[in-house]
Amino acid sequence: MSIPMQARWKGADGVLMKEEAFARQVNAHGGLLEMANYPDLGTRVALTNLLSAETMEARVLATPNSREGVSHGIVVELVTPDESFWGASLQMKKAGVELQRLEKSLRSQNLDLRLLKEFRDAVDYLHAISGSVQQARERQMDGDQERVDSWLVGERIRRTINFCLEVLTDFEAGRISEDTKGITELLESVEQISQRLRSLLTPGVSRSLEDTQIAGPEPSTVGRRSRVESRGN
Repeated sequence: MSIPMQARWKGADGVLMKEEAFARQVNAHGGLLEMANYPDLGTRVALTNLLSAETMEARVLATPNSREGVSHGIVVELVTPDESFWGASLQMKKAGVELQRLEKSLRSQNLDLRLLKEFRDAVDYLHAISGSVQQARERQMDGDQERVDSWLVGERIRRTINFCLEVLTDFEAGRISEDTKGITELLESVEQISQRLRSLLTPGVSRSLEDTQIAGPEPSTVGRRSRVESRGN
């Protein structure tokens, strides 16, 4: 985990202290906070989740000076256990773990490998989007809404390219016919996107695309996939 937090407490001289931190390992009862300066063992601290603005009180259970294996931070216990305090990131992590367990169960039932691949891709996407959502929230906190919008559009385009490659694979494998459900709507959507994309491109780029289409499709789906993935990297 990497949840931005703020910790506030009173020092030995009664002065209010404030320090930025990151929650790295968490559960309903507490977590490990990575921070440069930290309170003493047993200190009561007010923790604020900077993504949700929610605040809860906690108690310091361990510091680098009090427990072996604790470094660069402290272990805290929430006064009132509450798993939701850590936000959506923890819920996404737990959902990912449950999906991995379900995948193992499906494997034991000799499920079709293609369905297993779809399931695995969904799990991988869930893990990826979990971290991406947190990054987007952090950018929103910095007031960088334009960068958030740009990232979201980029993610949609990347996923669309991958889905299109999968559909091309289905075509070449003979799994799509005129009776396949949804192909009319798919064609309309693809045509609308194609028209709008062409309106954004310069005449020279548009001409090069037309020339490519006239030349005919590439014979290898693997070749197309490798280039898309390399551009994504």
